Amino acid sequence: MRYLLTGGAGFIGSHLADRLLARGDRVRILDDLSTGSLANLQKHHSHPEFSFVEASVCDRAAVDRSIADCDLVFHFAAVVGVDLVLKDPQRAMRINLRGTETVLDAASASGCKVVLASSSEVYGASKDLPFREDAELSPGPSSNLRSGYAFSKALAECHALAMDATSGLQVLVLRFFNTVGARQIGTHGMVLPRFLAQALAGEPITVYGDGRQTRCFAEVGEVVDCLLNLIVEPGSFGRIFNLGTDLEISIAELAKTVRRLTGSDSALRFLPPGEVPRRGIREIPRRLPDLSRLRQVIGRAPSKSVAEIISELLVPVG
Repeated sequence: MRYLLTGGAGFIGSHLADRLLARGDRVRILDDLSTGSLANLQKHHSHPEFSFVEASVCDRAAVDRSIADCDLVFHFAAVVGVDLVLKDPQRAMRINLRGTETVLDAASASGCKVVLASSSEVYGASKDLPFREDAELSPGPSSNLRSGYAFSKALAECHALAMDATSGLQVLVLRFFNTVGARQIGTHGMVLPRFLAQALAGEPITVYGDGRQTRCFAEVGEVVDCLLNLIVEPGSFGRIFNLGTDLEISIAELAKTVRRLTGSDSALRFLPPGEVPRRGIREIPRRLPDLSRLRQVIGRAPSKSVAEIISELLVPVG
């Protein structure tokens, strides 16, 4: 198979590239390297079935050239992390909207299937838990900077599914929940790598708010496994799937687990709302996916616990 990965130099994309190349597929990556890194792909640079294009996903000519001879495109290109979204919300929305439109149009012209990476952000602060793919969305007020990202992801979904329904383009939409693992960095607001870095450095582990907010953390290898299972299942295209784990943990408990498994004596520092760097945004109390649809179609979902994931991350490579 011949695949294009937009944003493939990033965290999830690079793990997917590893898996595809290992099984003998051809992989082309298009990435502007604004948050992705060539270091994530270093071992593939001399691989005969690997190629890299440095370009924006909004560059129609570059996307056309990259997608022309591919069977399927994984559209992962996006602004990554809450901190970057808040720093430049217009850019985040532009990439989600214009970038997705560019990929969909190019894919439609070439007859290429599309896997669209969406986000659990589209659910917003909905109290209808666990979050179901067919539930109404609650991205929040348009005055909230974080809401713009959620709205743009939801609109990208609408565009993609409308093309699937009317133009013959085959699209699979994935709403990723918190995915963690090797190569993820905490620079742009990812909580687990930030906690690990603080604990290993003996610095205070900083928890935003009271730490009672909960999240579900899935290991990237398991997420990639599920993704590859989905794309070969009849009837998966034209649908939305939550992708993650439903093992819920509070952020305070996450910090304690990191401290325990690293053997760190770091203190836990709880930042009141006035001291949190991300001022002016809503903290989502719970983010819990309903994975019934995923399990029904592929018979599984990511199942590693946070403790297992952290323990694996602490094992030296090589």
